Amino acid sequence: MRTFDVLILGSGLGGMTIALQLADQLKVGLITKRALRDGGSGWAQGGIAAVLDGSDSSELHINDTQVAGAGLCDLDATRFIIENSKEAIDWLIEMGVPFTKDEEGQTSYHGFHLTREGGHSHRRIIHAADATGAAVIDTLAIKVAAHPNITVLEEHIAVDLITDKTSENRCIGAYVYNKIADQVETILAQHTVLATGGAGKVYLYTTNPDVATGDGIAMGWRAGCRVANMEFIQFHPTCLYHPHAKSFLITEAVRGEGGILRLPDGTRFMPNHDERAELAPRDIVARAIDFEMKKGGFDCVYLDISYKPAAFVKEHFPNIYLRCLELGIDITKAPIPVVPAAHYTCGGLVTNLDGQTDVAGLYGVGEVACTGLHGANRLASNSLLECMVLGKSAAAHILKQTPRTLPHVAEWDESRVTDPDEEVVISHNWDELRRFMWDYVGIVRTTKRLERALHRIELLKSEIHEFYRNFRVSNDLIELRNLVITAELIVRCAMARKESRGLHYSRDYPNMSLQAKPTILTPKPIKK
Repeated sequence: MRTFDVLILGSGLGGMTIALQLADQLKVGLITKRALRDGGSGWAQGGIAAVLDGSDSSELHINDTQVAGAGLCDLDATRFIIENSKEAIDWLIEMGVPFTKDEEGQTSYHGFHLTREGGHSHRRIIHAADATGAAVIDTLAIKVAAHPNITVLEEHIAVDLITDKTSENRCIGAYVYNKIADQVETILAQHTVLATGGAGKVYLYTTNPDVATGDGIAMGWRAGCRVANMEFIQFHPTCLYHPHAKSFLITEAVRGEGGILRLPDGTRFMPNHDERAELAPRDIVARAIDFEMKKGGFDCVYLDISYKPAAFVKEHFPNIYLRCLELGIDITKAPIPVVPAAHYTCGGLVTNLDGQTDVAGLYGVGEVACTGLHGANRLASNSLLECMVLGKSAAAHILKQTPRTLPHVAEWDESRVTDPDEEVVISHNWDELRRFMWDYVGIVRTTKRLERALHRIELLKSEIHEFYRNFRVSNDLIELRNLVITAELIVRCAMARKESRGLHYSRDYPNMSLQAKPTILTPKPIKK
């Protein structure tokens, strides 16, 4: 049995930020499902939105966020995060993140280039070429790995949170499956942080890494946390469409720098859907692409940046250029085939601005949480910013707490389970879940489709519960168990919203209500 002052589940930007903020004073355990750098944050291409230029302002950034969020953003959370954006960027610069320098004399901050993305009224995106997430994570990972007070446990996945129900429902750690040793370990902590990312893998097509299976959302729900706004799943409009390109994202910045969306015959179509054309928020662009693909029976549409000088394209999008070239597409000469794909979970566990959930001692930071910043649709590049600002805020709150005596906890009991004899059941259930979520709970929804999805989820839940109860846990079983719960939360939130707003579009309720209200689900009370 291990014990830490703080146990962090997840090694993305939220998890690393908290770890580095705490490690000088506390003993930190950082759990990651694969390697330290394999969290979802490393996949972020575009950049980080922040108020850095003198012609920009917090009010303008707040307004852009609220417009994209379709009136559902929490104003206090939005203001808090955006007003702390410059401090967050300065911290990353101090850490040594190699942001792209401004060589063109455009808007810049301390010599670093600022770009513009869809939904933003100003150039305020600081970036490292077109691989910002990787640059940030690589920089912070070196510092995390070198810190003597941070213990990184790779190839570990949390099974469930441990809660003490003797006086209050307080989280005191987690049961964690060590994939290398093939055994479940008990890890106790004064404070536990869920920084597990989103749930893109609940859908058939996603830009997310394989680790994005809704683990923290499902564990938090089982422990007694409320969830909010799970119906708002952001589908990124432009995922590379190619049989050998799994989940490769074409960043929002391509459209921000002039990329044009075209039909297979070369016709530009976005001006017919929105006056902002390619710079409209993601939900509008994704729905427009979905509409045109279904209307024309197309497998994809095309994003064209080839009319720009080749040197410009290679300088701004070197990774996209090289990856597409590997697949036989020269983006300086030809348009990029793209389709929408599940990209970001705007809802999650309800938290305050210190990252606190409804369960004492349990925090949520990043995509796993719902602070209210993203409303009904996340504004491009606000997510990494939220990770840092809330990560720092949660760390400050943790440091103010008085240590408690942890109770005795029983070790994980495997005495009554056996090795699974039908692993194929897990893979089949996984495939079925992702396919019907794509078909029934995708970009455009109907009540009938949602009801069908919920019915299938209930059947899957029963099968998975039976499997979980009788057989030893495995990585795939843990993820599948979490995915089906996350899928149910998405569907139940979608069924509760009797309107179309932001990322949630229903044919049965095509209009937007006059009053914007969050969708909040509350779990059944946990028996003491």
